Amino acid sequence: MTLTTPMSPDGPPSVRIRDLTVVYRTAAGELPAVRDVSMDLAPGTVTGLVGESGSGKSTLALSLLNAVQPPGRISAGSVDIGGLGDVVQLRGDKLRQARGGQIGYVFQAAQNSLNPLKTVGKQLLDLGRSHDVKDLRALVAEARDLLARMGLDGARVLDSYQHELSGGMRQRVGIMLALVLNAHVVVLDEPTTALDMITQANILEIIREIHAERGLTTLVITHDIGVVAEVADEIAVMYGGRLVEQGPVRAVLGDPHHPYTRGLIQAIPRLTGDIDEAQALPGRPPTLTTIPDQGCVFRSRCALRMDVCDTVDPLFQSTGDRMVACHAVAPAATFTTTTSESEREMTPSRAWSGIGSGRREPAADGDGVVARETNEGDSA
Repeated sequence: MTLTTPMSPDGPPSVRIRDLTVVYRTAAGELPAVRDVSMDLAPGTVTGLVGESGSGKSTLALSLLNAVQPPGRISAGSVDIGGLGDVVQLRGDKLRQARGGQIGYVFQAAQNSLNPLKTVGKQLLDLGRSHDVKDLRALVAEARDLLARMGLDGARVLDSYQHELSGGMRQRVGIMLALVLNAHVVVLDEPTTALDMITQANILEIIREIHAERGLTTLVITHDIGVVAEVADEIAVMYGGRLVEQGPVRAVLGDPHHPYTRGLIQAIPRLTGDIDEAQALPGRPPTLTTIPDQGCVFRSRCALRMDVCDTVDPLFQSTGDRMVACHAVAPAATFTTTTSESEREMTPSRAWSGIGSGRREPAADGDGVVARETNEGDSA
């Protein structure tokens, strides 16, 4: 995917993904789980990656570590990380040192990723030795501090086996192991899974604090838009293995441009108002075997579908303050805000502010608006 007029902050990005495609070998041949994705993760920012299950979020994240396992493989593209070069090309010791040392990763279902035959402390020491840490006592002290900040007794946890810890405690151990080596790029795949609401709020606060203290570049993968609203600076939306929208989190949540993003937000239950206002997206997301090989991947569920959507891939291009891949959304030069009757069907009946902050209030502009391209002969 070629980026047109991409958004880029001052200085080079910490993570630069270009034209990334990941395929899985099946009986029907090699099928793309991630297709032609390009994006930047800027230094010191938190980017939230959202989308329905099967959209390719975790596969994209694993590509940052060159950790896609057979029958999957990275078939095209690059993942350049500051100080490491193209991770896709790394092998052997260089790749092992990058994982954990420069790139921290909390895997999905991290509460099940610990070795049941070793204490947490033993696994921590193994991690330190594998990355040539000279001062293991300092490493243990750092681990205890991180665990204490997440509400756990560090000494007790380090002396425990997996089965002696609850699911929520094991989840926090996974986060500690991703952060303890002071990686400068951190990927958190569903970091609040299996946590109650109070613990989840505490974990999100810790993630924000450590991110700010260390100047990390952080990617948070989640299906929960509220989590992204709490911690992220940028939001990227995936569907069918492709990026469909990326931009500042408040701008995208306050005024989504892609019909899929609007549908995700429209499906969020509200604490006030009519319970029927939350509406599920019609249809089902595509699977590996049903993702179309040309045209817009969202077209079968889209109320704005046009003939061009069936045959032409929409460009991932600038519409002002964000990138969008949609034929119905005008580029920045012709951007206007009008709402047709068919478009209103895909637009929330109210625009909402305060997502993820504990508030659910209507925004000042009650009607959502979408963007469309206009010709000189069209009336505004």
